[in-house]
Amino acid sequence: MSHTYVYSFGAGEADGSGDMKDVLGGKGAALAEMTLAGIPVPPGFTVTTQVCNLYSAEGSVPPAVREEQSAALAALEDVSGRKLGDPDDPLLVSVRSGAKFSMPGMMDTILNLGLNDRSVEGLAVKTENRRFALDSYRRFLQMFGNVVLQIDKDVFEHELTAIKKERGVVLDTELTTQDLAQLVETFKARIKETSGEEFPQDPLVQLDMARDAVFRSWNNERAAFYRRQNEIPDDLGTAVNVQAMVFGNKGPTSGTGVGFTRNPSTGDHEFYGEYLLNAQGEDVVAGIRTPHPLADLEREMPEVYKQLREITGRLETHYRDVQDFEFTVEDGRLFMLQTRAGKRTAQAAIRIAVDMVSEELITKEEALLRVDPEQLDQLLHPRIDPSAEVDNIATGLAASPGAAVGKIVFDSHAAVEAAENGEKVILVRMETNPDDIRGMDASAGILTATGGMTSHAAVVARGMGKCCVAGCSSVEIHEKDGFFKVGDRRFERGDVITLNGSTGEVHAGAVPTLEPEMSGEFEEFMSWADSIRGMRVRANADVPKDAEQARAFGAQGIGLCRTEHMFFAEDRIPWVRQMILNGPTAKSLAKRVAALEADLADAGGARKGMLEAALKDARAALAEPQRLFDEAVAAMLPLQREDFRGILAAMEGLPVTIRTLDPPLHEFLPNKEELAIEVALLEAKGGNASELESKKQLLRTVEELSEFNPMLGHRGCRLGISFPEITQMQARAILEATAALLKENVRVFPEIMIPLVGDVREFRHQRALVDQVAQDVAQSTGVDLPYLVGTMIEVPRAALTADEIASEAQFFSFGTNDLTQMTYGFSRDDIGKFLFEYLDLGILDRDPFVSLDQGGVGQLVSGAVAKGRGARPDIKIGICGEHGGDPRSVDFCFRNGLNYVSCSPYRVPIARLAAAQATLRHQKEDAERA
Repeated sequence: MSHTYVYSFGAGEADGSGDMKDVLGGKGAALAEMTLAGIPVPPGFTVTTQVCNLYSAEGSVPPAVREEQSAALAALEDVSGRKLGDPDDPLLVSVRSGAKFSMPGMMDTILNLGLNDRSVEGLAVKTENRRFALDSYRRFLQMFGNVVLQIDKDVFEHELTAIKKERGVVLDTELTTQDLAQLVETFKARIKETSGEEFPQDPLVQLDMARDAVFRSWNNERAAFYRRQNEIPDDLGTAVNVQAMVFGNKGPTSGTGVGFTRNPSTGDHEFYGEYLLNAQGEDVVAGIRTPHPLADLEREMPEVYKQLREITGRLETHYRDVQDFEFTVEDGRLFMLQTRAGKRTAQAAIRIAVDMVSEELITKEEALLRVDPEQLDQLLHPRIDPSAEVDNIATGLAASPGAAVGKIVFDSHAAVEAAENGEKVILVRMETNPDDIRGMDASAGILTATGGMTSHAAVVARGMGKCCVAGCSSVEIHEKDGFFKVGDRRFERGDVITLNGSTGEVHAGAVPTLEPEMSGEFEEFMSWADSIRGMRVRANADVPKDAEQARAFGAQGIGLCRTEHMFFAEDRIPWVRQMILNGPTAKSLAKRVAALEADLADAGGARKGMLEAALKDARAALAEPQRLFDEAVAAMLPLQREDFRGILAAMEGLPVTIRTLDPPLHEFLPNKEELAIEVALLEAKGGNASELESKKQLLRTVEELSEFNPMLGHRGCRLGISFPEITQMQARAILEATAALLKENVRVFPEIMIPLVGDVREFRHQRALVDQVAQDVAQSTGVDLPYLVGTMIEVPRAALTADEIASEAQFFSFGTNDLTQMTYGFSRDDIGKFLFEYLDLGILDRDPFVSLDQGGVGQLVSGAVAKGRGARPDIKIGICGEHGGDPRSVDFCFRNGLNYVSCSPYRVPIARLAAAQATLRHQKEDAERA
């Protein structure tokens, strides 16, 4: 099969076209398109992305590429009337990268290629400008040495700075012809000294070496990092664009610039950019000279400015998007070097999309597809001022977006106390636990040394809208001594740090931040999304405040209310601990009583008397722990009822899914190691005997409840089966709150969700308890209760037997955090230790706790949906793991027919837009199939 590896463009003709980005890269496709449109573009040719992949695989380009490149070069020489390497009138070219997706600044460029010791003299004579020729040569040597020969750019900058200092000048343009000639010789000497080879004088060798260097730059560290951050596949490769040079550094009637057809920061419809006279492209962005705003070009070169406005206006209309363009003016003649869709802030993206719809450039549907849902995060959280200087000390996982500045604290009590005094703090922990909930709420941000994207810190922070950096393993925390270290740097309690939860970066000191802004355009834009999307969006929220925030962001209900977070309030924890300390004891003794009663029924004679005595003692032993357990459960009922009343009322008219108690009981008890130390200290000091006995009993209970693998232990529905009183209490609290609100004409729709079901018999047991309580509450209140009972699908076996479970359950909600954990066998709290390595090596494409693993976990979800709907066609199905706010996962959920996704409140707008985009893509696919 024959391939075309090289495509030419120039003189109004092009082998390629604008729809060939896969082959020509974005830049090459745009150059072909502009050429065909009659826009002044310097001629050239593009070596395709396929050649990059061949080079990466083989370490060289095939002979066929060399043959096509030679033919394309000959055609370029013919069009331009010059020859590469001609000692009298040389053709000079630029060699630039150009991938399918724009990766600004990530790969390499070489300008002025073709110069050597002979052709530089010809260029000087031809242009009658020896200074210009030497300036072009020294720039080429500098770029070639750095990009192609891998010589540190500081080697060349050092020499350039030295000669300017010696001459007493500041700008490159102040150097004389003699100075530049000296620099050329110095640069060539440094190249030989550093690389061990003479600078290559053969322009064809230069071209091949430059082409291969650009291919290598596809895999440089910054390009690989950029692709990971922007989810650009590694196998796309970059094209290489070889283009005849035009010179902006020939004198005062020449120049170069970059610009945008609209302001990429604000979205304002204004001509935006900068330029420099007597300069080449890199001078504008290098910061050596201060560029002028494009508006000044109208005064300095009115005809060029007029032509530039006309061409860029045509380009925006043609591409129907904001254009980021580069241009060069050579002796008063304008050339366009590049155009591409302009990168823009979230604020600008929304403004531009809405404006272009009103200008009838694009449709509402196209506008919705133009904005990356993840960009909306910028609008919902404070963010680091992009112009601020930062002192980055560490990088962890970007667990919850936004920016936070505050003083370091190491425990929740200190965070709460500081917040009450009006101070902003950053809570720094090895990893947070449920006890930290108040401290997390009081903090501006959270930093943890361990844990992953679905760790406690990450999940709770996202729900609260707090900035969080998790799994920052380079941070060595000494909590008791009140400091942490990163390398040889030490940060004390009270020192100020800044977190960037959108990048995972930790900065020393206070970095300026920008507050989020919501515009009228944002509301209009999101209304378009809501009118199109075919899937509902709910929020995960545990308290009325979060529910109200979610509703303000457009949530259509609560997809997950975690009841365990309610148990940690100061007025609850004593009752919770009383329930835990006495429940297992009462259960054990109750079994003993039941066994003795069974034995007694068949006993006679002396044995009967012994059994009666034992039964009496067992009942006596059971009485007190049973009373205390029942008392605690009863005390929790009114507290839980008020909890549920608040969150149901906040979501009036919308469904609220409430999960019954899920975590292992030991999470509500003190830390075992700390408790053991307290006991040891009391014993050593001869402390209060009553206190010592109480602590010992507590320690015994903690040890009894301790599990080797609590995530797979006595939790979820297993707790409800062992202690049905807890399920009954929570169901009663939910349903009594529902009845009370309905009597007040507040429409509420509770959905009671049983967690961690792996067998239909577990669910059947728990649903029977809920239904019996519902019957009792309906009877006692006279209210018809509109409730559903369903389950979380988070155990792989539940997904595999979804048809059986659907015969009993009225809804499914995929708990994809645990489903991912159990399917992969990854601990979501420990994956941070090796996640970056897995991503770097390509073992994982992305964090499976952030974006759903569609090939593995996704199969379980798809199969469960099919089985569930097969058994119960009208079953309601959603997702409530953190994946519910990930655009890629939202698309998967839509394609698999889920009714809704649920995510943290601050991800709701992202999910709304992602759901609309999924609908539009699905409609397009249907239309194409038809």
